[in-house]
Amino acid sequence: MRSNQITIKDIARILGISPSTVSRALKDHPDINTDTKKAVNELASKLKYQPNAVALSLKNSRSNTIGVIIPEIVHYFFSSVISGIEDVASQKGFTVIICQSNESYLREVANARTLQSHRVDGILVSISKETHSFDHFENLQDVGIPLVFFDRIASEVKADQVVIDDIDASYNATRHLIETGCKRIAHFAGPQGLIIGRDRLQGYINALTEAGLPIDNRLIIEADTFEKARNAVGQMLDAGNVPDGIFAVNDMTAIGAMQTIQKRGYKIPHQISIVGFSDGYLSGITDPHLSSVDQHGYEMGTTAAEMLFHRILSDEVEYVPEVKVLKADLIVRGSSEKI
Repeated sequence: MRSNQITIKDIARILGISPSTVSRALKDHPDINTDTKKAVNELASKLKYQPNAVALSLKNSRSNTIGVIIPEIVHYFFSSVISGIEDVASQKGFTVIICQSNESYLREVANARTLQSHRVDGILVSISKETHSFDHFENLQDVGIPLVFFDRIASEVKADQVVIDDIDASYNATRHLIETGCKRIAHFAGPQGLIIGRDRLQGYINALTEAGLPIDNRLIIEADTFEKARNAVGQMLDAGNVPDGIFAVNDMTAIGAMQTIQKRGYKIPHQISIVGFSDGYLSGITDPHLSSVDQHGYEMGTTAAEMLFHRILSDEVEYVPEVKVLKADLIVRGSSEKI
């Protein structure tokens, strides 16, 4: 079946001129007279002509498209990263294809294959919770597709990275809780298979150790979702293992904890203080407002995109991978104010 998409040949046939004349008129070539340019452009506009991106990519050996693989598109942090990526891509004249792994290794592998089949010029990646094998990324590099990892990185792959200092950010969040008077601080941790999960736990441990507080494994629970946090808090309170502070690996975890704590009759921050991580828009609408670590997602997106375009547009064959570490800031609000 013939595609309904208008081509240069269609415009040439209607106007009775050659396809090459149409092509040069659309490019405002000086050899084409003004009347012909006007006729070609008016007809192209009327027929809603669009250049064939696939044909152009074959001709130019570049698709002017980049890919992004993220775990969850609904997460505020990742949506802010995407905003930064798309702004930079637009300035460079590139389009962006966004894929969501949904925290699945198999979907991430499928995402990588899809982007390769679309001839993307480079890919930005934040890996899924399930990803422990990285062959699919190395395969992309083998065919000349540059990669930049952000936030959730694969240190086993030789590629550029953009991260925040998760150890330092988590240390500062935990130290803040200590300075408000908390002595039994729980940590709702991320998966320990991810570097960010391990680093945020380490920052928490560092702060407790420096303050001379014991490391109580009963207060360290892997709970990185809203529902897991609600269940974890309920189990802790039922067991009489009541913390006076909680440092959560992300804001949704913190908010899940807040809801259960308040339903059980505890006051925030008078009895239990809470700090989250990512500083999304929800942190400003909880009651009380949630203290959180600002990861600067938009800045991470622009930084990662600029790094990728440097690799795409440069002539470097061999390069030393670069790691850029962004500063995170603790935003103190009502959930952890000193009483």
